[in-house]
Amino acid sequence: MNATAEQYIKGLKEAYYNNNAQEIWEHFEKIKHGLTTADVEKLTKIYPDIPHALISLLEYVDGTYWREYAGEEITFYFLGSDLEEYPYYLLSSKEIIENQNIAIKSYSDYIERKYDEVEIDEKITNKADSLKWLHFSDCMNNGGTSQLFIDFSPSEKGKIGQVVRFVHDPDEFSIIADSFEEYLKKLTDNKYNFINEDVSE
Repeated sequence: MNATAEQYIKGLKEAYYNNNAQEIWEHFEKIKHGLTTADVEKLTKIYPDIPHALISLLEYVDGTYWREYAGEEITFYFLGSDLEEYPYYLLSSKEIIENQNIAIKSYSDYIERKYDEVEIDEKITNKADSLKWLHFSDCMNNGGTSQLFIDFSPSEKGKIGQVVRFVHDPDEFSIIADSFEEYLKKLTDNKYNFINEDVSE
């Protein structure tokens, strides 16, 4: 397993335990499973530059967003962003593949800067036809407010693999990390502030 991903999972478990959600974590660990070798091959065929850290997370658990494990459908907070105390789900390998064109379909006009009121980081390209984003996470309210992407088609000012956070109302696209590993490290450094005692209710 990728070292950054391993450290992230270890710290996330501690955050659940520290917020009186030990039973929730232990049940999650008991029923969940990771993606298959065939799933990895499908992902890497579509996204040759997919980060090893993301593959490692998916090998640990293949999605936490209305995902069925052992005959039970779960929603489990697994990620965060720069929006303090706001949890996100990890999408499954199947959902990542199914959503490979979601950014082009949903956000082309934004990317081409057709709306002056929408804030878009200059590290993000303005060419929708070359957009290559990997959608890996939706926020706690079913993705309606915020989504997270890995960007493989940045502007000249950006970096391949940077993490994009979209938030709705007001709409905004921000780069929250230069890489997926840096993104995980930021969540760790912020002490998993998206996990609190609400998860045990």
